[in-house]
Amino acid sequence: METGRPVSSQHPYRNSHHVRRHLMRRIVMIVVHCSATRVTRDYPLWRLERDHRERGFTGCGYHYYIRKDGTCLTGRPEERMGAHAAGYNAGSIGVCYEGGLDADGQPADTRTAAQKAALLSLLRELRRRYPQAEILGHCELPGVQKACPCFLASEEYRDL
Repeated sequence: METGRPVSSQHPYRNSHHVRRHLMRRIVMIVVHCSATRVTRDYPLWRLERDHRERGFTGCGYHYYIRKDGTCLTGRPEERMGAHAAGYNAGSIGVCYEGGLDADGQPADTRTAAQKAALLSLLRELRRRYPQAEILGHCELPGVQKACPCFLASEEYRDL
């Protein structure tokens, strides 16, 4: 069973005036991640949250999590600082898609068509609310030596 709430028009964090009234952080980046899990295995939000707690986080480090079927779930409220990009959490929103490794465990862009559509929709909404925010993949942050999210988010979403 999923522990996060599906993101919908009824979700309080999709309501921009609600977020702006309570959000005390200045958002300058939207960082896209993958869960670094094999495309052949399911990785539900409850498992991600458990794994993050085992690493010492207070829960899911990402603000949004997109399942293979395109379901977008809230992992952490936007007003809370994420735990997804060391040194960049204070001014960013973290978005993660389920996958990022091929069947052999090698980094790969494993996004399904449903994930691509959900990610695009979510990023459009986030850019509407945070027009100054730059969209970057985790691997594009200075000092990061990871393949995550296994595609160049800044190029793919440069026109948002």
